[in-house]
Amino acid sequence: MSEERTSLSDQIRRRGLYALLVYTFFMVIGFAMLMPLVAVHFVSDVGMAAALVGTALAIRQLTQQGLAIVGGVLSDRFGARPMICLGVLLRALGFVSLAFADNVPLLFVAMVLSALGGALFEAPYQASIAALTTEETRSRYYAISNWVSGVATTIGPLVGVALLRFDFQWVCLAAAACFALNFLIALLLPTITTESKPRPLSHGLSLVRHDLPFMMLTGLMMGYWFTAVQMNISFPLMAEHLAGSADGVGVMFAVSAGLTVTLQYPLVRLFERWLSTPQILMLGMTVMALGTGAIALAQGFVSFLLCVAMVAIGAILARPTMQSLIASMANPQALGTFLGVSSLSLAIGGAIGNVTGGWLIDFASARQLPHLPWLIYCCVGLLSTYGLFLLLRTQPAARHVGEQVANP
Repeated sequence: MSEERTSLSDQIRRRGLYALLVYTFFMVIGFAMLMPLVAVHFVSDVGMAAALVGTALAIRQLTQQGLAIVGGVLSDRFGARPMICLGVLLRALGFVSLAFADNVPLLFVAMVLSALGGALFEAPYQASIAALTTEETRSRYYAISNWVSGVATTIGPLVGVALLRFDFQWVCLAAAACFALNFLIALLLPTITTESKPRPLSHGLSLVRHDLPFMMLTGLMMGYWFTAVQMNISFPLMAEHLAGSADGVGVMFAVSAGLTVTLQYPLVRLFERWLSTPQILMLGMTVMALGTGAIALAQGFVSFLLCVAMVAIGAILARPTMQSLIASMANPQALGTFLGVSSLSLAIGGAIGNVTGGWLIDFASARQLPHLPWLIYCCVGLLSTYGLFLLLRTQPAARHVGEQVANP
C-alpha cells in the first residue's frame, strides 16, 4: 500500500467517524425528545390505560434489542451503510405514524415500526464504529460518542417539552426529521467490507456460535445491564420517596446527566494513563455496583444523590470501555452479527432487571426489607465483574486486530 493510499484511508476513516458523531447526536436527540413524552400523551391526553401504553413501550424495546441480530446479519451480507439508511427511514416512518396514532392498534403499529428501524440500524452503526476505529483510538472515540449522547440526552427532553406546547404531533414530526436527516448523514459513511466475496447469511451466526469467549462476555454483560436499568426503575422510586415529590426524580437525572456531560471524556482519558480498557471497565462496574448497594445505607435525599453520583461515575467509566471491549473481541469477518448478538445482553439483562427491579421494590416494601433490593443489585453487579475478571484473565481483549478493512 502506497503512502498516498494510506493517507487517503486515514482521511476516509476520520470523515466517517466525524459523520458518526453527528449521526449519534441526531439519533439520540430525536429519541430523547419523544420517548419520555409518549406515556404522558397517550395516558393523559388520549386517555389510554397506563398498562397498555407501558406494554407498547416494552414491546418496542424487546423488538428492537431482540431483533438487532437480524440487522447485524444483514449488515454483514449487504453492508452497514444500506442497513443504516433503511433503518433510520423506517424509524422516521414509525415516529410519523405515532403523530397520528389515536387508538391502541395504531400505537402498537407505530411502536413496532420504530423498533424495527432501530433493529436494522443499531448493529450496523456499532459495526461502523468498530471498523473505522483502531485499538488505540476506540475507547477514546466511544468516550467522545457517549459525551455527545449525554449532551443530546440532556437537550432532547427540553426540546420535546417546548414543542409539546404546540402539539404532540410537532414532537413526533421533529423527532422523525432527526432520523430523516440521519439518512443523509449515513450516505457520507464509507463502505465497510469484511470479505472479498459474499458469505451466506448463516456464516456470521456460525462464527458467533463457536466463539465461546464472546458468548460468555455477552452473558456477563447481562448482569451489568440488570444493574444499570435500575436507574429507570428503582432509582426514580427511591428518589420520589426520599424527596417527598416527583421533583426528586428530575434532580436525580440532572445530577447524572450533569456528571456525564462534564466528566465523560476527561475521566476516561485520565484512567487510560494507568489502566487498560478491561481494567477500566471492571473498575467502572465495581463503582456502579457499590454505589447502588450504598443506597441501602442512604438516610436522606442528599446521601441518595451522592450514591447516584457514584453510580454515574461508574457508568462513565464502564459504558465506553464496555463498547470498546465488545468491538475488540468481535470477529471483523462478521462485525454486524457479533455486535447484534451483543445487544442481547441489554435485551435480556435489561428486561430481567426491569421486571425484577419492580418486583423487588414491591416485595421489600411489603416485607419491610428496604435494604434487600439494593443489596441484590450490588451483588449481581459484583458477580458480573468477577466473572469478567475470570474471563479476561485467560482471554486477550482483542483477538482479531488488523483484520477489518474500510474501503471508500
